[in-house]
Amino acid sequence: MRLWVGVVGRPGALFAGAIAEYERRAGRYWGLDIVEVREAKAHKGVPVAEVRAAESRRLLERVPPGYEIVALTREGEAWSSGALAKHLQEVALRGGAGVAFLIGGAYGLDEAARRRARHCLSLSSFTLPHELARLVLAEQLYRAGTIVRGEPYHKAAE
Repeated sequence: MRLWVGVVGRPGALFAGAIAEYERRAGRYWGLDIVEVREAKAHKGVPVAEVRAAESRRLLERVPPGYEIVALTREGEAWSSGALAKHLQEVALRGGAGVAFLIGGAYGLDEAARRRARHCLSLSSFTLPHELARLVLAEQLYRAGTIVRGEPYHKAAE
């Protein structure tokens, strides 16, 4: 099964190395595709809703056909690492094409993206910079792979 991560913008120097490392690790367990789309310029007179809509549209246009969409939002449902691993395993067992994770830009995802998503997932009730959300997601995808294979990385009792 393939996982697709669509994110607005490129990571800066602070997070780039850690993101690359965890995406590399996650790629050992899942077919992993990362797509970065251009940030919309928020300047005086441009409503935030317009910026959010433009970025969300760019992400949605790139989602591969047949993929289940999971939107990362602060208001989404909180899953444990084990629940994420179980969900990915179930999608694979159903013969699903893959799962597409959407990470919005500084203003998040618009309502259209959230409506298209099968699940809205919250990584934290904190507001996270999108680069940090990408890092946390990458680590959790790696962790999910180790859980599915029964490897010792994941130490939490669920």
